[in-house]
Amino acid sequence: MVHGMRITTWNVNGLRAAVGKGFGEHLEALGPDVLLLQEVRARPGQLPGAWSAPPAWHALWHPAEQPGYAGVAVWSRTPAEILETGLGTADPEGRVLRVRVGWLQVVSLYVPSGSSGELRQATKEAFMAELLAWTRPLAALDEPVVIGGDFNVAPTPDDLFNPTGNKKNSGFLPHEREWFAELLESGWTDLFRAHRGPGKGPWSWWSNRGKARELDRGWRIDFLLGNAAAAARLERAHIRKEAGITVSDHAPVTVDLRRRV
Repeated sequence: MVHGMRITTWNVNGLRAAVGKGFGEHLEALGPDVLLLQEVRARPGQLPGAWSAPPAWHALWHPAEQPGYAGVAVWSRTPAEILETGLGTADPEGRVLRVRVGWLQVVSLYVPSGSSGELRQATKEAFMAELLAWTRPLAALDEPVVIGGDFNVAPTPDDLFNPTGNKKNSGFLPHEREWFAELLESGWTDLFRAHRGPGKGPWSWWSNRGKARELDRGWRIDFLLGNAAAAARLERAHIRKEAGITVSDHAPVTVDLRRRV
């Protein structure tokens, strides 16, 4: 984009595996200026070939302390600076990386999943409460800020194929949806929804169970949220389904922002 910024967020479900499944080809087709990665599950030195220091990218990493687990990164075509990791506290699972890239700030975010049981759901909800408080000052900034990543919440019935059957499941619990609504009310815009408008889908994640991918029965849980300064620059947004089907269980979500309002 001339003078603008294309931002893509993508939960790659393990970057080492993704590289072997066509990650590079899809990345080239997407053409982002800034790439927000989640669930990297590797340290740079563990990646094959040139991917540990990808050519033509300024790669900033925030891996989890536990090997092969979680981890986020921000890759930028222009020089970038790490501003913060975590939500003002230690972040051993590697879930939050805030970076300055030129005229905007970006955050690569990976909200914990609560689907494995009550303990992880409690961890998720504690994280969500901290995240809500942490994002409020960013929402109020005059400069553009974009938070992108896997939120592990489908905020409305339009954001998953089977809302009725998932009312009691983590990711679509009433209080989780209320939390997401409060997040938006605090000054954030769901940039994809702002561009696309209301309606069912498209999805950004598919379960590996049954034939969810084959039948396109998924959830929209990956978002790019912009504060008012970023939302005012929105040009377009899209989800690249085929990359989610072939490379990861998540599809990349992309927005284009104008440099100036």
